[in-house]
Amino acid sequence: MSNFDPNAILRGAQLTFVGAHRALQNPGLFTTDHYRQAALAVCAGLAIRIILNIPIYFVKAFIWIISIFVNLDHETWDDTLIGGLDFISRSVLQIPFFLMMVMSSITPTLDNLFMDSLKWVDTTYVQKHKSDDPATLRAMYYPTLKMYSTHGEREKKEQRSLLDGVVLFLTKYGRRAAISLAVYLLTFLPGIGRFVLPAASFYTFNKAVGPVPAGIIFASGLIVPKHYMVQFLQTYFSSRSLMSRLLEPYFHRIRFTKQQKRVWFVDRSGVLFGFSAAFAVMVKVPLLGVLIYGIAEASTAYLITKITEPPPPPGAGGIAEKEFIESEVRWKNKHLFLNLPLDRLDEFNARMVGAGKVTKSEVPEVPRQKFT
Repeated sequence: MSNFDPNAILRGAQLTFVGAHRALQNPGLFTTDHYRQAALAVCAGLAIRIILNIPIYFVKAFIWIISIFVNLDHETWDDTLIGGLDFISRSVLQIPFFLMMVMSSITPTLDNLFMDSLKWVDTTYVQKHKSDDPATLRAMYYPTLKMYSTHGEREKKEQRSLLDGVVLFLTKYGRRAAISLAVYLLTFLPGIGRFVLPAASFYTFNKAVGPVPAGIIFASGLIVPKHYMVQFLQTYFSSRSLMSRLLEPYFHRIRFTKQQKRVWFVDRSGVLFGFSAAFAVMVKVPLLGVLIYGIAEASTAYLITKITEPPPPPGAGGIAEKEFIESEVRWKNKHLFLNLPLDRLDEFNARMVGAGKVTKSEVPEVPRQKFT
């Protein structure tokens, strides 16, 4: 429960706004290259959205033809059918979010956007602490991460054809969409239908964040209207997928094993959900969603400086990287960070807790504060 408590979620939400504000102050975010890529992504997203909504357009056209011969002014089934299709498109199949995932795959500037934003975060940090003793400042993230190669990831992608990549992506999305649609349809079964969503949510949350949050969600699912429950669950799943995508530039350089990455995410699950939930909702906004995705990627650079420690320079034989990765699996300074007042977020990084420069006992005492 400590990984997914309200305090951690709220701190993650706070980082959403602080990170976005910091990212939008970066003049490099508004370069011609980023604008061009964003314009292409918006056009591609609009085209894909129209193609995927063709079945809905056919149903609406069919109903319109029926209305010529039959008076539907006093009928409600047509509005119910169209509303249900729109709900399935938006909240069950998550088509708007699917478009964002496609855009992240075909837009080559997201990695550069992350690194440029990380450079801006380092620059801003130095400016904020220019009057402090340099010996007390944290190490920089950008210069070191820039030294790490992403060649291995690019090599894997080059060996896999574009068609193979598209097929793999569509297969994974299709499987998730089919499961979501199946669960949603099972909710209409008489008798057991009302227990399907709560049971599915308990199973998912129990694996991800433990039995206590899962039990709370299960109990809520028994009394909350179904469409609200569907929207909540899909927002949770969307935020997890989005967060995984946003962190790809970091994990392409700092290469955790699959098991290490799973523990890394679980240990930070509350903060990551709080950070990504707002973005997961905003990226569904037609046309503007792609632009929001870019801001989310830029904001993730700020998030990284709060939930990780600066990596060491790549060492000979990868020994330094392996030791660093093993030390980063667990979030050692979580409780210090979660109890830090919002106006002292930058002070948290002013000293390197647990990284050899300053010990935990040397950190100034911070009054405990719950963000409720």
